[in-house]
Amino acid sequence: MICKELLQLAAASECDDDNVQTMPDLRPPDPARRCFSACALALLASALPGCGATRSTARAQPYDNAEWLQSTANRIANLALRDNLESLRRVQLTLYRRNPREWRKWAASMQEAVERTWLAAMDGTSIAELHGATGIDAIRMAFDTGEPGYTGDRVAALVVGWSSLLKQVNGDSWSQQNLLDGVDAENAFRAARNFEISLWLLASRQGPDGQPLLLSSEISGRGRNLVADRELSKIVARLDLMAAQADEKYRRAALEFSQNWVMGSVLPFLSLVPR
Repeated sequence: MICKELLQLAAASECDDDNVQTMPDLRPPDPARRCFSACALALLASALPGCGATRSTARAQPYDNAEWLQSTANRIANLALRDNLESLRRVQLTLYRRNPREWRKWAASMQEAVERTWLAAMDGTSIAELHGATGIDAIRMAFDTGEPGYTGDRVAALVVGWSSLLKQVNGDSWSQQNLLDGVDAENAFRAARNFEISLWLLASRQGPDGQPLLLSSEISGRGRNLVADRELSKIVARLDLMAAQADEKYRRAALEFSQNWVMGSVLPFLSLVPR
């Protein structure tokens, strides 16, 4: 709406009445008025291109007042955490569908097993069979095939371990990050490598009977099922991106401060330079 009104005002100011003749203003231009007009034109020129480039998408999250306390890096970390947890849920459902014996070890239905798993993950309490293990320790136990071996739900143990890694990357908290928070680059990098190892173990680890310990992916004549590989790979990519961004956070903070100062102080006068 603002763009249309500005265009209408600009068009109206250029239209001359055919029946009225005006005398040209021979007074010398006021320097203050010239400076104000130049700034106004620069603001209009910078605002108009943005009107056509702004588009809303159905996947965009609704605006939240908490965003005022979040930097760009904070916002990316919060969105990455949301998407990583959603990827974990998809992997868990896929593993349960292909390995129903796991959820039957401690729940009456797959949905109940999912709820109990995430209740333990979000509350920071471990599953009884894990004996308090979280993070990489829970992942090791999930793939343990020795004697006596892990007898609990291996899928739930993996989800508890994976979610613990994501929590550590987020500052050992499930809360959204703000200006006082930040991602530790080393934690994000190590978590990405642990997810890579988990992906490799899912594809290679076998049970005592020589069969895959957990069925995850399938490529056969019946079709292709690569949900677990795809979602875990997405998590690895997001964590690597967060680690790379965290490595440059101080440099980017200085550059963004300088860029904002230049854009706010110098850009309006660049429109006066002849091209």
